[in-house]
Amino acid sequence: MSTHKAPVYLSLFSGCGGLDLGFEQAGFKGILSVDIDAAALAVLKRNLKLNVQELDLSCGDPTLTEPIDILLAGSPCQGFSTAGLRKVDDPRNSLLLVAPRIAKKLQPKVIVAENVLGAISGSHATFWDTLHQQLRALGYRTGDLRVDSSDFGVAQKRQRIFLIAWRTNATQELVLESKTKKVLSDALANLDGVANHEPILLSPDSNDFKIASRIGQGQKLTNSRGGDLSIHTWHIPGVFGRTNKLEREVLDTTLKLRRQLRRRDFGDADPVSVALLKRQFGGEVLQRLLAKGYLRKVGPYVDLTHTFNGKYRRQRLDSPTRTVDTRFGDHRLFLHPTENRAFTVREAARVQGFGDDFIFSGTAVQQFRMIGNAVPPPVAHAVAGLVRRLL
Repeated sequence: MSTHKAPVYLSLFSGCGGLDLGFEQAGFKGILSVDIDAAALAVLKRNLKLNVQELDLSCGDPTLTEPIDILLAGSPCQGFSTAGLRKVDDPRNSLLLVAPRIAKKLQPKVIVAENVLGAISGSHATFWDTLHQQLRALGYRTGDLRVDSSDFGVAQKRQRIFLIAWRTNATQELVLESKTKKVLSDALANLDGVANHEPILLSPDSNDFKIASRIGQGQKLTNSRGGDLSIHTWHIPGVFGRTNKLEREVLDTTLKLRRQLRRRDFGDADPVSVALLKRQFGGEVLQRLLAKGYLRKVGPYVDLTHTFNGKYRRQRLDSPTRTVDTRFGDHRLFLHPTENRAFTVREAARVQGFGDDFIFSGTAVQQFRMIGNAVPPPVAHAVAGLVRRLL
């Protein structure tokens, strides 16, 4: 072990320091935090007073001469995430294997790697499997932890996978100590005067405001789903255009049939036959809906427009939020539970589990990207507890 009293860690792909913060709070000492994002490193350095190095880890190793006990590696998730294109050949996927490259050189006792669940599904799992194989080849025992942040006092449903590798005599089970669950209302209390909290209400004369005003807690704007939690464009005539009773019946029928009458073996819906709808409702009403932009022609079929899974999702106060991603400050995707606006940087940070004394800087886009990419510090703290037991 190193000469430091506290176990020493090296942090790779540190971002603004979510993993680092959890380990610092658990009594570990960071010797160096490395990332390619200068703005994120500036925030980490300001808040945690740690040494940082701006470096592209795809083509270089950190400058380090002291021994370390723990290696932390929260490599980029964009190539694995289901929110993206999930290209197997995304060059960011291979960054998962930087950890064994550095481990071979520095010989830490414990390694912690973290990513989204998409890293262990489909053909992408090859990278995760290779990570296990390379670490075992270096003499480490390895295991996985599937974690939901809501189990650790974080007001957010955020599932992630951790790989723990250790080369100690520890034989205990890989388990984390959970904490009392929190809901969004817990995270949003007492925000007046707190840094990074600057709410901006939507303009009352904007289409965004008109849409948001129609969306209740737990609801979203979508034409691809039915039920009480889905608000359809034909429910908001002031933005998308007026419809009569017959036109809405056609749209509701199309909504149901596109999921019931399947022709393809992929996706979750198909365009509906024009002939079928004509027999039931006549051709004139279809032409009107095409002209109004509620339907679109797909060969001999028609489909609804705005068939995205959901936008303007208004979060609920009485439950954890959806995963805080880098777009959490976009009102078109995430709406505040009670106000017609987006979440502020501080609200996003609280939902991630950052304390109010952790101050963010940079552009709004940069700050939300830092927060969305971070490991929630309470989760990192729980992982640090496991690492201490392994040591």
